[in-house]
Amino acid sequence: MGKYDDILHLSRPVSRTHPPMPRAERAAQFSSFAALTGYEEIVAESARLTDARVELGHDALEALDERLRAIAAAIADEPEAEIRFFVPDEKKAGGRYETVRGRVKKIDEYAAALFLTSGKKIPLADIVSIERM
Repeated sequence: MGKYDDILHLSRPVSRTHPPMPRAERAAQFSSFAALTGYEEIVAESARLTDARVELGHDALEALDERLRAIAAAIADEPEAEIRFFVPDEKKAGGRYETVRGRVKKIDEYAAALFLTSGKKIPLADIVSIERM
């Protein structure tokens, strides 16, 4: 005979002063707890991929400069161009490449930027290619 045989088959005791807890509240006691708040966001951010900035060679820089001078010469006509440029990532190393098409309003050598009629400002140092349309 076992130590607990006398109480093994008894019914579960029910309190006379406390009503039974609803199932939903009972389940909430065992729900997961986020001990590391923000951890999921950090993991997602570190998994996000960025492109490395490509450094143009001497010949590519000369060709780019020549195209910029041709656009600057026709700036009064607001020439249309397709510009590919690097956008640095604000949170981590690297970034992404964007291509935009629009009319060039101004090339400001002092600000080292190209301005489109849409209001977009593109730093000259970030431009990797430009094609006049």
